[in-house]
Amino acid sequence: MNTTPVYFTGIDIGSTASKTVVLKEGKIEDYFVLPTGWNGRETANAILEQLKSRGYADDMRCVATGYGRICVDYADKIVTEITCHGKGGWAIFKKNMTIIDVGGQDTKMIKVVDGQVADFLMNDKCAAGTGKFIEVMATRLGADLNEMYELAAKGQPLAISAMCTVFAESEVIGHIGSGEKREDIAAGVIHSVANRVANLAARFGVEENIVLTGGLCESPYFIQTLSDKLEHKVETDAFARYAGALGAALTAAKRRDLV
Repeated sequence: MNTTPVYFTGIDIGSTASKTVVLKEGKIEDYFVLPTGWNGRETANAILEQLKSRGYADDMRCVATGYGRICVDYADKIVTEITCHGKGGWAIFKKNMTIIDVGGQDTKMIKVVDGQVADFLMNDKCAAGTGKFIEVMATRLGADLNEMYELAAKGQPLAISAMCTVFAESEVIGHIGSGEKREDIAAGVIHSVANRVANLAARFGVEENIVLTGGLCESPYFIQTLSDKLEHKVETDAFARYAGALGAALTAAKRRDLV
């Protein structure tokens, strides 16, 4: 009797957004993203309801990764973000590379050689160099994330030099209180995050074949800003936001790559 599941599901519960990818016969069958919210377990249950409604839950093997992976109590296995982003990145870009993943909680540098993680580095727990900092500052400026990027693209970046989120936010509040332009403040925020990512990349020794995954891969302005600071082109892909979830799904299917 053949008991191999039909569907292989990868779930990446990040601190801001949770991504899900479903594979069938080595192909991407479905994918979706949900906001993580305040409770990872509730998010995991919401994902399960989505999977049930789409007809996958009764015949699947599931692997969970990300910040809230331990909340996915129906997962067959949990795997680290480093492993899943490496595997998912290889499947998307199909070359040796350094993956930069700017998440809501941390930033990761992952060197992938021949489909395997060869080295990695993560920043400290301060959120000043992460997507969460951009999200918080966007709220301060009365903008959503897309508006934040649009504003930044029109501005001249103001200096935001503090390494701590609390002090960096104080700098932003100071700029607001001084009547500085919203677009200049927004540009300053994006540049400050890109600076921190570039500093981490310098410590890691990033030189070429740089790819960006995570939510910020959807911002052309951030990609160009980071490319300028690294003095190397940063590549991305429309599906790169799902790299962690894809890697988890490939792990569930016990595959390194897509057919």
